[in-house]
Amino acid sequence: MKPVTAILGMMMAATAVWASEPQTSITASTDFQKFAQKLRENALLKIEPQVVTPTGYRSGFNRYPWKRQIVTTVFWIGETPTPNNPVPNHKSSWDPQWVRNYGGFDNPDPAARHNYIPKAFIPRQNPFYVALPYNDVTRGTTKPESRKVIPWFKQAFERPGKSVCKGRWVAIRYGSRICYAQWEDCGPFRTDHWQYVFGNERPHPNLNQGAGLDVSPAVRDYLGMKGKDVCDWKFVEARDVPPGPWTKYGDNNTFVLQRRGANLFLVDRNNAYGARR
Repeated sequence: MKPVTAILGMMMAATAVWASEPQTSITASTDFQKFAQKLRENALLKIEPQVVTPTGYRSGFNRYPWKRQIVTTVFWIGETPTPNNPVPNHKSSWDPQWVRNYGGFDNPDPAARHNYIPKAFIPRQNPFYVALPYNDVTRGTTKPESRKVIPWFKQAFERPGKSVCKGRWVAIRYGSRICYAQWEDCGPFRTDHWQYVFGNERPHPNLNQGAGLDVSPAVRDYLGMKGKDVCDWKFVEARDVPPGPWTKYGDNNTFVLQRRGANLFLVDRNNAYGARR
């Protein structure tokens, strides 16, 4: 098929030849107009349609794959150690003062909760939080594989030792319901399994039947799941998180910060590039 420029060139040449011939009548002029119109129509029919191929993801929700059928357990800020959960949750992998910064003990007892938060206080951080078995920092520096395996590393990285994972949004699906939460701790049991968190491996065996996701009491209550259940989960961009109870509370909450007019690139860089602007 001829390029558009070649076809248009043929039209111009034909027009020039016709125009160079002496025209002595109105009929000749009318015939010329008909000829030019016909030539133009034929040329347009031969032009190949333009096909636009997307070069990137329009939606973060579709960018990341679901991790399906993952054994999911419930944990909470201020949780004390148990045989199946030997690590206390007074601090997180990224926050040595987690209980204090949250505002208190995130009591998992349904009788002590109302509208997805503790009755005793309004949390100062998002009550919708999760833990995944990978930490991108260790001993004050960034793990070497993180820059290769974390999809958003280049956009979020600021300096060695500062996590690009903390606060990232995930979707958790249980049955027909989907909840959204922020990644605020590492576990269950492991902090090095990037092949599962960012790759295609399944969670490794552990004391909780191979659990690969910990969720907060708020996530549990919204989804209606049991203390141990099976869910799907995936990463999402902040722009793809719909309004819900997960957007209401917390100094670490992307949406609370946006309502305050904060500069996300300064206070929530891990979500800034994926936020709605």
